Amino acid sequence: MTAPAIRTFPQRAKRHRLVAAGGAVATLCAVTVAPATAESRTESRTESRTSAGTPTIVLVHGAFADASSWNGVIERLERRGYRVMAPANPLRGLHSDSAYLASVLKSVKGPVVLAGHSYGGAVISTAAAGNAQVKALVYVSALMPDVGESGMSLSARFPSALATATDSVPYRTGTASGTDLYLKRDKVHSVFAACLPEGQANRLGVTQRPAATTAFSEKAEVAAWKDRPSWALVGRQDMTINPEQERFEAKRAHSHTVEIDTCHVSLIARPDAVADLILQGAAAAGSAPQLAKTGTGGRGGQAVALGAVTAFVLTGGGMLALGRRQRRRMR
Repeated sequence: MTAPAIRTFPQRAKRHRLVAAGGAVATLCAVTVAPATAESRTESRTESRTSAGTPTIVLVHGAFADASSWNGVIERLERRGYRVMAPANPLRGLHSDSAYLASVLKSVKGPVVLAGHSYGGAVISTAAAGNAQVKALVYVSALMPDVGESGMSLSARFPSALATATDSVPYRTGTASGTDLYLKRDKVHSVFAACLPEGQANRLGVTQRPAATTAFSEKAEVAAWKDRPSWALVGRQDMTINPEQERFEAKRAHSHTVEIDTCHVSLIARPDAVADLILQGAAAAGSAPQLAKTGTGGRGGQAVALGAVTAFVLTGGGMLALGRRQRRRMR
């Protein structure tokens, strides 16, 4: 009478262990592949933004400004885990400025999203030509010249208040001379930065970097927006570049376009909107480099969630089935 009891105890213990193991493995699989929250995804990606599939975002400022004009945008992009660069734009001429930027881009590993503000738009259009690493272009209240066009020829077609808001000042270096353009101090607020407090606009006038006239007179020899997906922001209150010019350029380039109520310095006044637009380009560059599409992140999240459920069902169910088969043999 005691022998059957002795045999039954280890059989039941084994069944319990098998069922428990099945549940533990299933739970482990579910935890391992379950989709992370937005915050945990951002944190986990912070150290891996330089990987082959994630673009570096390169920001190029325009005339009368410096790279610090991107500060608010940089903060938002880095908060999302992207590696960001904002090199100085020399503002000496379209051809030399774009050649300089092209040399900077050669130092960047992996895919690149290029964003340009104002005259910086003309620079990125030239610098990106022939560089397969540049997957998307973002234009922020920017110049987007076609081959044979210049900033001056576009402004002649679409006049703006900038025409009467600059002073010409001769300059000389050790090997060259030319003419610099400065914003008139009493025009900075009304023409360049009307959407900022007057005091802040005046400080931009004090710290402005002049642009050589060749930055606007030299004609573009290439236009990278013809073979790259692009995004464009139009500032409806822009007095420096005519909003109609910005709309014309964006339509011609088949850019994904947004319009907001802002002046020319949208990157300072509305860094949230500018960063959001750049993130659209970055999302497309990271998932489908040759296509101007966004929104793939949501589908990817669903796939991860489905994988978790599938792993739970297949792995947990498989272990339970194994337990049932073992139980039949013991019987």
